[in-house]
Amino acid sequence: MIDFSKITTFIFDVDGVLTDGMVHPFADGEFARVFNIKDGYGIEKALKAGYSVCIISGGFEKGVQKRLEFLHIPHIYLGIKNKVEVFEKYLFENNILPHQVLYMGDDLPDLEVMQLSGIATCPADAAIDILAIAQYISPKAGGMGAVRDVIEQTMKAQDTWFQSPVSATS
Repeated sequence: MIDFSKITTFIFDVDGVLTDGMVHPFADGEFARVFNIKDGYGIEKALKAGYSVCIISGGFEKGVQKRLEFLHIPHIYLGIKNKVEVFEKYLFENNILPHQVLYMGDDLPDLEVMQLSGIATCPADAAIDILAIAQYISPKAGGMGAVRDVIEQTMKAQDTWFQSPVSATS
């Protein structure tokens, strides 16, 4: 049984976690991604309840940035090559201990950060090496509610899920 009781912070990758990992290229060079409203709702509930939410992703697209800003995520790190460095700096600057962090990743660039986190999680369709080290594997695929699932699991374990209403603008 996973002990979600010490989690104060959620850190997520984007591609394959908040999205299904598919990209749709446009002639102007941008790549469109699809986000799940249920994941957005979970993030907004977590923020409203006082949890820290952070994004650390290797990709960078203006549309992704705008979506994350729309959700009022205060800590967004896109275009990151060294996720461990950003992870450690974020924890230090915000006085967060590694055991307080739930990290969700889906592929090899997430492996080291997952090993440093209190609870390493992944979507059901994560890469085999990530599935092997994850302490919790969501039954949901990336971009299909996996983020909502881990947020809901954590908040229900801490009895905060029903205490933080959010409007339906996710």
